[in-house]
Amino acid sequence: MFQMGGFQKNRDKLIERLTENSVAVVFAGQAPYKRGDEQYPFSPDRNFYYVTGIERENCVFFLAKTSAGITTTLYIPRDNGIMAKWVGANMTAEEAREISEIQNIEFIDSFRKDFAEFIFKHNIKMVYLDLENRDWNALPSAALSFAKEMREQYPAVDMGNLYPIFSDLRLIKEEWELERMRKAMAITQEGFLAMMEHAREGMMEYEIEAYYDFVLTKRGVRHKAFQTIAAAGRRGTILHYVSNNEKTKDGDLILVDAGAQMDWYSGDITRTFPVNGKFTERQKEVYNIVLAGHQKVIDTIGPGVPFTRLNEVLKEHYLVELKKIGLVETMEDVAKYYYHGVSHYLGAETHDIGRYLDRNLQAGMVLTVEPGLYIEEWEIGIRIEDDVLVTEGGCEVMTKDLIRSVADIEAFMAKGR
Repeated sequence: MFQMGGFQKNRDKLIERLTENSVAVVFAGQAPYKRGDEQYPFSPDRNFYYVTGIERENCVFFLAKTSAGITTTLYIPRDNGIMAKWVGANMTAEEAREISEIQNIEFIDSFRKDFAEFIFKHNIKMVYLDLENRDWNALPSAALSFAKEMREQYPAVDMGNLYPIFSDLRLIKEEWELERMRKAMAITQEGFLAMMEHAREGMMEYEIEAYYDFVLTKRGVRHKAFQTIAAAGRRGTILHYVSNNEKTKDGDLILVDAGAQMDWYSGDITRTFPVNGKFTERQKEVYNIVLAGHQKVIDTIGPGVPFTRLNEVLKEHYLVELKKIGLVETMEDVAKYYYHGVSHYLGAETHDIGRYLDRNLQAGMVLTVEPGLYIEEWEIGIRIEDDVLVTEGGCEVMTKDLIRSVADIEAFMAKGR
C-alpha cells in the first residue's frame, strides 16, 4: 500500500530544512547475508522510506537544492534475468515512479557518475547524509561508507547530517501514518485477546505466544514490530527476555510485550495477566499500583508538557505507593523495582527517532505509556503499555479498547474455562 502525495509532502518538508546549494543522499540499505546463499529479510531504512515509499533494497534517493531549482532522482537496480528466476524481478521504473511520485528514475550503476558530475557542475558546497548515531561495534552503514569516500574525493565539500532533521520531521505524524499505526495496533490487540483466551498454567511461554502469532499471520502481518517478549513468573522482571522457552506454572503472571507492523508502521502493547485466569491478592495489589501510575501518566500528557515530566510523575506515584506496602523508603529505592523510562516515541520504528531530554510534547506525536514494577523476590514482573497520540486538547489512547483492569482481565479469561 502506498499513500498518494504523502511521500512528496515528506520530501517538501525535507527540502525546507536543507541549505541552498546542497545535496541530500539517502540509502535504502541492503539485507545482510546469513550464510551460503541465504539473506536476512530486508527492511528498508525508515528515513529512505519516509521520502520515497519504496521498500526495495539497493536503491538511492538523491535530492538537490540549487539556484536552478529542486532536483529529485531515485536510483534503482537494473533487472537481472537470472536473479529474477530465483528471487523475482526488480522493480521497474514505472513501478518506482508510481509509488514514489518521483519522475526521474535512473539505474543505480550510474549513481556515482551522476553524483560527481552534479557536484562539479553546480559547485555544491554541502552534502547531507543520514549519519545515524550507531553502536561502536555496528557494521558501517551505506551512508557512513559513502561519507568516507566523500572525504577522500571531495575534501572541500562540507558534510551535513540528515539524522537530526529526520528525527524532527518524523515526530509529527500525518493522518495516513496514523491510519497505518491504528491497523497495526488493532491486530496487536486482537492477538493479545487470543493469548488471554487460550493461556493455561503448564503451557510453555512460546505456546501462549503462538496464539498471538497465528492472529498476526491470519491478518496478513508479514513482520513483527519487534521480537515478542513472553515472560512468566520471575522472568517477567527481565526487561528484554525473549527466549520464551520456559514452562509456566500455576500462580504465574505472564508479561507479554508485542507489536504488529503494517506497511512499516508499528504498534507496541504490553499486558500482564495470570496464566490461570486469577490474580493473587499480592499480584492484584502490585498490578493496581502500576495501573494507577499508567493513568496518572496519561492524565499528564498534552502539548507543552516536557517529555521528562512523564517519568517524574510515575516515580513520584511509585514512591508513595511502594512506601505503603513496605518496599521502599526513598526515591533511590524506587530504582530497585522500576528501572526503565515510561515512554518512547512510536512510528515507523518501534523506538522511533527523536530527542527526548529537551523536548516538550506536541500534537501529532505518538508515544508509548509503559509503567512497570519488577519485584524479583515476589516473582512478579508487571508492565502495562499503551500507545498514545498527543492531541491539541490532551491525548488519545489509541489502544484503549484492549482490556487492562484486573476485573476485566479475570472476567474475559473466565470465559470458556
